[in-house]
Amino acid sequence: MSRTYDFDDLRAIMARLRAPDGCPWDREQTHGSIKDCLLEEAYEFLEAVEDDDTHHMREELGDLLLQVVFHAQMASESGRFGMDEVVQELSEKLVRRHPHVFGDTAVSGSDEVVVNWEAIKNAEAGKEERRSRMDGIPRTFPALLRAKKIQVRAAKDGFDWPDAAPVWAKVEEEIGEVREAVAEGDADHVEEEVGDLLFAVVNLSRKLGVDPEIALQRANSKFDARYRGMEALAEGRGARMSDLDLPAQDALWNEVKRA
Repeated sequence: MSRTYDFDDLRAIMARLRAPDGCPWDREQTHGSIKDCLLEEAYEFLEAVEDDDTHHMREELGDLLLQVVFHAQMASESGRFGMDEVVQELSEKLVRRHPHVFGDTAVSGSDEVVVNWEAIKNAEAGKEERRSRMDGIPRTFPALLRAKKIQVRAAKDGFDWPDAAPVWAKVEEEIGEVREAVAEGDADHVEEEVGDLLFAVVNLSRKLGVDPEIALQRANSKFDARYRGMEALAEGRGARMSDLDLPAQDALWNEVKRA
């Protein structure tokens, strides 16, 4: 029978791995060297949620927790903070931002909870230092998510299209500007105009009530599934996709799409 571990055991294991006689790889890591792992583990957990895969949800949550414990251990070694401070600050925040649960505040529903949450958040120490509506949106957000956040923040000040109609025109305008940049042959300008086009498409999706990240993920999944279907058809006929010319590949695409 395997041993039963708890959270304190996990912290002790992480400290042991980072000890002078611990694991060489773990000892070499820094906040910067493993920062991408945090994102990767978060995305892998989200994939498990989408698949409703209980086993992988549990496993990926563990991998995500590892990143939290890893960063806290490194911070503790440098005297910045430790896991106890992380837990303490989080607990204080949860209690402070839920006065309807831990205090006497009454709410009529989840909408009012969100309003109160934002008001409490904005009143917290440090928030007064933000001078721009755009402050607090992480630069490291995925580009689609950051574009949406930026647009939502601007809309709070009234800087927004009244509806989707004018955004259609903006998208068409940006497509024209991409064509012009391509004709000029200026790679940097092409990149800039493609970015403007993508930003306009995010705006359109927002005005249509569509989450651009979810929409693109659906498109990715659809293309992935269809391409796998094309590969299977090609293999069943004794060929590989790389052996086929574009018309033959298009024929497979249409066959899979019809199916």
